[in-house]
This record gives sequence, structure tokens and C-alpha cells, in this order.
Amino acid sequence: MFAAFKGYASPLRHQATLASCRWGGHAIWWTVNAASADDALDLLPPYVAERTAVTRVSEVEIP
Repeated sequence: MFAAFKGYASPLRHQATLASCRWGGHAIWWTVNAASADDALDLLPPYVAERTAVTRVSEVEIP
């Protein structure tokens, strides 16, 4: 997956993000601001975007 970013201009490159790799998983979560799911996926190389699920989230205050 990381090799897919080589040569792909993305603002997500060289930025910290959440990942499960250190504990044996293979999941990575990016939090981005985008107008649509397609716009969010456009931040990823095609190989990664094709294997990515977009989920809308927002901050909530827990009482």
C-alpha cells in the first residue's frame, strides 16, 4: 500500500495518521475534509482508493 503513494502527489503523504500496523493489523484511517466521498478518494492513489471505504464522521460531545 505504501508503495502506491510513490510518485503520487497527495497532501496525505508524510502526514501522521491512525493505523493498526504496530499491533499486527493492516488498517489505516485518514481524517480529511472533503466536499464528497469522491473528493476524499481523489486524495488517494487509485490502488488504495479502490480498496477504501469512506465513512462520514464528526466530533460529538459526550455528556
